[in-house]
Amino acid sequence: MVTGPTQETAVSNERQQRAARAEQMRKEREKADRRQRNLITVAIVVVVVALVGVAAFAINKTSNANETEDSVINPANTTKFGVVYDTEAATGKPATAPVTVVAYEDFQCPACLNFEQQSGAFLADAVASGEISIEYRPIAFFDRQSNGNRYSSRAGSAALCVLDEGGVDAFKKMHDILYANQPAEGTNGRPDGDLIDYAEQAGVTGIDSCIKSERYVPWLEKATDASRDDKVSETPWVIIDGKHIDTPSVENLKKAIEAAKQA
Repeated sequence: MVTGPTQETAVSNERQQRAARAEQMRKEREKADRRQRNLITVAIVVVVVALVGVAAFAINKTSNANETEDSVINPANTTKFGVVYDTEAATGKPATAPVTVVAYEDFQCPACLNFEQQSGAFLADAVASGEISIEYRPIAFFDRQSNGNRYSSRAGSAALCVLDEGGVDAFKKMHDILYANQPAEGTNGRPDGDLIDYAEQAGVTGIDSCIKSERYVPWLEKATDASRDDKVSETPWVIIDGKHIDTPSVENLKKAIEAAKQA
């Protein structure tokens, strides 16, 4: 059968319409695909931004926790530049008219370690019995003896962190632990992790940021300057009843305490 022009035209139009519909469907699929890709891209960007924000917050928080303190903060349980360890702190019982012993010490000082080894037990017993009270005045003369790691200041600050959180009895325990673990001169000193462990041994936890930020180093610097103004030229520097004891042996401490009682 021979087709006429009209029939051929109809067939051609139908083909064109099918092609047009196919093209339209293709464009719609491409548009839908682009929309889906855009949504995925936006979601990825949102997640990345959120992760960057969380990471930045964590870094900032860690940085702030480890940032060293540069303002003078007074620890709780201190006098102007001292820590009074008395019978009440040692035993819970108040003492009457004890003789006052003032001891300037540096936790990196070898002579201070020797003083504690020879006289520490005697002084602790005298405090417990109500005979004396001791005002410990921690200072930092020996920072240069730890290869630039300023162990005197860091150890002193850690002891004051313990004092601030745990009180005088905990400070005395930390004091004794630091001397029992005193590093040799010329070494790097103890790292912050060790100081945190020592604080836990003294019964105080949760002060990691205080120790790492060296919160009380500015206080120690001020205390050290004040000790120089008071003519303290070495450590240990022991004063009993207002008088400096040149050689603070147990024998000389006993004599000075007895003389103070009679005064």
